[in-house]
Amino acid sequence: LSARVPAKVLSYEDSQILNGTGASNQLDGFFTSGNSAAFNATTAGFHGAVESANEYDVLVAAMNQLNLSNYSASTILLNPTDLHKIILLKSTANEYLRQQIYSGLQPTIMGIPVTVSTAVTAGDFLVGDLAVASQLWVRENLAIEFSREDSTNFRDYFVTVRAQERVAHSIYQPNAVITGDFTTAKAALETA
Repeated sequence: LSARVPAKVLSYEDSQILNGTGASNQLDGFFTSGNSAAFNATTAGFHGAVESANEYDVLVAAMNQLNLSNYSASTILLNPTDLHKIILLKSTANEYLRQQIYSGLQPTIMGIPVTVSTAVTAGDFLVGDLAVASQLWVRENLAIEFSREDSTNFRDYFVTVRAQERVAHSIYQPNAVITGDFTTAKAALETA
């Protein structure tokens, strides 16, 4: 239990950092409107300019959009399904393009580390300069407590477990993060 509980709490924290609404008891998440720049093929300089656009093309265009805003991508966040779709992409000669993704154990796209997380909805992506964009404030580290002194726990042989962490997420530069969904982005990149 003391190994599983921290993993569950940190997984929930990841979900909040990405998808939190900023309402009471929620963090400000990057995918919430206004907390990041939406992918824009025109701003990225590739609207209608890519033949047979795919997910890899979208990520390259998002990195360009970030660069045009004077930021450099430090991380790409993807759902595991989307990363594996990219790994399965083939050239017109039916050859896998995965050598452009893996150069060792850590997947990268154009040298930018790719982090997979189920907290990212399948079909969505995030490309960002996260060190510049935001900061996670930890007021109280994760604490796990076990107690038999709760209600009838002692009599019923129960143990109450409480896991608690106090954090806040400040987003300083929303334009340092590009978010979007692959379906819309591919359509915008596709040649007419």
